[in-house]
Amino acid sequence: MADHPLASEHHPSPASSAATALGPLLLLPSELLHEILLRLAVPELLRVRSVARPLSSLISSPDFRRLYHLSSASSGPGRAAAWLLLFKKLPPRDAAIRGFHGPSGRWFRIPVSAILAPAVPPGEDLYFLAASGSSFLFAANGRRELVVVDLTARAARRLPPSPLGPRGTSSWRRFGLKLVADPPGSSRFRFLFAELVNNTPFLFEYRSETDTWQQSEAVLAEGNSPASPDGTYLCAAHAGADCVMVYSGPGSDDRPVFFRPRFPNAGAAGLGDRLHVYGDGSAAVVRSAAVDEPTSRTRVKVVTGVELYGFGAVGGDWELVASVPSELVEGFRKPYAVMTGLLAEREGVVRLVLISNCRGAWDLVWLSYDRARGGEWRWVPVPDWGGSKGLNMAGIAVSSTFSRLWPLAAPASSSCGGPQ
Repeated sequence: MADHPLASEHHPSPASSAATALGPLLLLPSELLHEILLRLAVPELLRVRSVARPLSSLISSPDFRRLYHLSSASSGPGRAAAWLLLFKKLPPRDAAIRGFHGPSGRWFRIPVSAILAPAVPPGEDLYFLAASGSSFLFAANGRRELVVVDLTARAARRLPPSPLGPRGTSSWRRFGLKLVADPPGSSRFRFLFAELVNNTPFLFEYRSETDTWQQSEAVLAEGNSPASPDGTYLCAAHAGADCVMVYSGPGSDDRPVFFRPRFPNAGAAGLGDRLHVYGDGSAAVVRSAAVDEPTSRTRVKVVTGVELYGFGAVGGDWELVASVPSELVEGFRKPYAVMTGLLAEREGVVRLVLISNCRGAWDLVWLSYDRARGGEWRWVPVPDWGGSKGLNMAGIAVSSTFSRLWPLAAPASSSCGGPQ
């Protein structure tokens, strides 16, 4: 399945026919037209912009972009739809992010090569760490530094070294870092990561507004304090079912705290292989079993169950929230050799992405758990865009804030990339 350029959208019907169909829409008062367009996701805006010149001018105008940013900052008229963002390992001159938009069921190509060029030398080995709003964060392995791409400004810059000094890509652990647009909808951001230094948990924070780092030693949490939705959880270390969590936010007296939560029946035997995925104060336990694959006569694994855990309080143990229904598990029981994942929560929706590889072919499983809808589980099928075979996947992220962002005011051109 081919991916689509994010700066333009393919549509099967002729542009003239679509423009004619949109004729009555163009007669609406401008205030009502704005309200309608603000409720559309990025792919729908791209389609509307490509079929009618008056709408293209309106959508590309600074006033509409400003309103779209304000809509994002206030959560808009509804929940933000998440994007699955994946970095394809290519030379910097060909670098692009693949973005899968769940509601439309399509892949989009987000070109970043031209933006990265002034900040990244040829031949640099890049790894995609995180995304929030218009900011995409990369780690450069050769120069051992961080590079941030701002899609709105179409600019890239290198961050100063962290208090731990220059670091290669293998030093950054996904469960221990977070990128946050601050305030939401802006190009300013905070980058936080937790690390054990001499066996002591520390929280490190970079603020783009001041271009400076801060570090704080975390103290052991005393008792159980109520968790705050505005707090940040980072996994500073994990081995099997054991982990060290660092919490920063309301209730921590302006100083990060750490604790070592335990899973129920963590010491029980016979539970099979288990993968632990941490993120935003939740943990997913993926259980697998080894089976013989008849076609290749090799041992592979298949997923047998997925459980979601959360905290009732800061400093407490993990508590079972829900298990993925067995009928959903059956839908993605594909053989795999290795697996990893990521976990993120926004607006009451927990999103779990599992990335597995079997004989050079990658597979993506996207699950979501909606707390507000009575704990509803959904499996979002992710089609292959045609380029995953043998791919050295160099970073993956989930972003809801990007879904409502409108950084693309320039008309489509060759620099914006196309299907491939």
